[in-house]
Amino acid sequence: MHRRLAGALAFVVALLATPAFAIMSTTAEHALLMDGATGQVLWAKDAFTPMPPASMSKLMTLELLFQRLKDGRLHLDDRLPVSQRAWAERSGSECFVAIGDRMRIEDLIRCIIIVSGNDSCITVAEGIGGTVEGFVDMMNARARELGLRNSHFVNPDGLPDPPGQMMSAYDLATLARHIITTYPQYYHYFSERDFVWSGIHQPNRNTVLEKFSGADGLKTGHIDASGYGITVSANRGGRRLILVLNGLRYPDLDRDSPQRRDWFAEQRRGDEAARLLETGYREFRQYRLYKANEIIGKAQVTGGTESEVPVTVKSDVMPTLQVDSRPGLKVAVHYNSPLKAPIAQGQTVGALSITAPDFPGMTVPVVAAAAVPEPGLLGKILLRFESLIFRKHG
Repeated sequence: MHRRLAGALAFVVALLATPAFAIMSTTAEHALLMDGATGQVLWAKDAFTPMPPASMSKLMTLELLFQRLKDGRLHLDDRLPVSQRAWAERSGSECFVAIGDRMRIEDLIRCIIIVSGNDSCITVAEGIGGTVEGFVDMMNARARELGLRNSHFVNPDGLPDPPGQMMSAYDLATLARHIITTYPQYYHYFSERDFVWSGIHQPNRNTVLEKFSGADGLKTGHIDASGYGITVSANRGGRRLILVLNGLRYPDLDRDSPQRRDWFAEQRRGDEAARLLETGYREFRQYRLYKANEIIGKAQVTGGTESEVPVTVKSDVMPTLQVDSRPGLKVAVHYNSPLKAPIAQGQTVGALSITAPDFPGMTVPVVAAAAVPEPGLLGKILLRFESLIFRKHG
């Protein structure tokens, strides 16, 4: 069957069709499990709705900082001044910065990741953007560049004042994956367990680092509007999964003191994330269908020196499926119709569609493995003659 399909240069995943597997469930209001290698969504629960991300939005603050470290505009030993605003607006989690301090960027990274310091976020924002407001404009511009369509920033720290800070679970997972793949030289900070600043020892609030073997990041968050949330990633056996949870609420803990409530809630949040990661690694497998540049078929060509062209895929095709879905896997190749010469090597000529039960579907571009030029004048005359003979006797 021939169908006209628009070519693409990367995997296209049917995100909105993501099913909710019975095997994967959570009390979190928003959830998403993503394959770290491909960005494929494995499981989702209201994952595309904007929500208050709380301190998980600090990942965007860190992204802008990492970007400048990577391109050399900043260095880990550079120092940024702590302003009156950074000191005065500290609330919630803080790194206890002092007015007039000049903090090393490496210390600010640890303050933001491990301690979730809101004061440190303001210091970074002013150091990069000139003002907090200028930095927020940069955050929103960068979000558009990264394709975070359901994100809007009003501050660098995720606090509820001013209101309006929003991200979706999918955007958080996409941002986490971008940080992991783009800034591997800085990712190790997310796995550090504690940090001492101003003589105060503070542990990393990401308790999944202790509860799940292979967990190595990223960020937790909590405000009343969002409930408890976490964006976490793990790497086991070379497979990386990224999990986002938000809207975990524990009303039975309200009777406790704030400190006691938060401690128990952080433990429960970590337990829930570890449980879902364990289920993800157990229930999903990656299946290699085709290797990069492997010939997967031939397509008919008209008006060329050859009547057909071999086709291939540019990258390994390795969908991640729920184990029980593997027997129902179906693969079909659809070609842009009609294929007419000239065709360049590497030109997109169709698409490979992959379907399976309880699987959102995947579409992979199919490209020509060889060039098919138009024939010369004599060749065109022969093709025309053959066409007339075929019509007469066909």
